[in-house]
Amino acid sequence: MSTMILLLLLSVGNAGSQPGMAPPRHRLSCVRCCGPSEQPVSIISQRSARMSPHLQYSLPKIQPTINITILKGEKGEMGERGSPGAAGKVGEPGQRGLSGRKGQKGQPGPQGHSCKQLFAAFSVGRRKALHSSHYFQHVTFDTEFVNLYQHFNMFTGKFFCYVPGVYYFSLNVHTWNFKETYVHLMRNEEAVAILYAQPSDRSIMQSQSLMLELQEEDEVWVRMFKRERENAIYSEESDVYIIFNGHLIKPTLE
Repeated sequence: MSTMILLLLLSVGNAGSQPGMAPPRHRLSCVRCCGPSEQPVSIISQRSARMSPHLQYSLPKIQPTINITILKGEKGEMGERGSPGAAGKVGEPGQRGLSGRKGQKGQPGPQGHSCKQLFAAFSVGRRKALHSSHYFQHVTFDTEFVNLYQHFNMFTGKFFCYVPGVYYFSLNVHTWNFKETYVHLMRNEEAVAILYAQPSDRSIMQSQSLMLELQEEDEVWVRMFKRERENAIYSEESDVYIIFNGHLIKPTLE
C-alpha cells in the first residue's frame, strides 16, 4: 500500500517537471488603485468590497473640458441695417476742444470790379427852381450829399445800377404858388411813380417813395410832365427844396 502511494507521488512530480509544459497560471483579480487623497486598500478588503452588495467608496466625478476654439464657426455676413431708434435727450455741451492746426492759405480769387461793391447809396439835391417848357423835361441836380462809389451821375442826373438787387427811392419837391406840379419817377424809359400837386395859393412840400428791383445797367431818374397848365417846382440858392435819394436794401448776389 505504501509502495503504491509512493509511485503515485513520483508520477505526479514527473508530470509537473516535463519539459515544454507551462506551469499552471493563477487567475489574478483586479485591484483598485487609490487616488492622491485616499489610503491604499488591501486586496482582501477589495475582494470583500466586490463581494458585498454595498459600495464602500464613492465613484469619481468626471468633468469633461470642451475646447471652445474647436467649436467656433466662421464669421457670418452683416445683416441689414435696422430702423433708427427714437432720438434721445439733448446732452449738455462738452468742454471746448483744443484749437486745430491753421489751414493752408487758399488760392487768390478772381479780380473784382471796383464798381461792383455790394453797397449803393446816393442823396442829391437841386437849389434852382425849374419850369417845364417841354412836354417832358429831364430834372438834373446840382448838390451832392452822398454818392457812394459815384453810382449817381451828376452830369446826366441818373442813377446807374451796378449792383442788382432791391432798392429804396424817395423824391421830395416844393410846389410853386398857383402852378401845377407833375413829376415822374422813371426806371429806364418807364414811369413807375408819379408825384402830383394841384395849383394852389399856398406852396407845400410833396414827397413820393417806392422800392424797385433793379437789374444791372438799369437807370433811375426824374422828369417833369407838362400838360395844359404850367408845370414848375420851387427851390432857392440859399436852401435845398428838391431832394432825390436812393439806396440798396438787398443785393441779388447774396
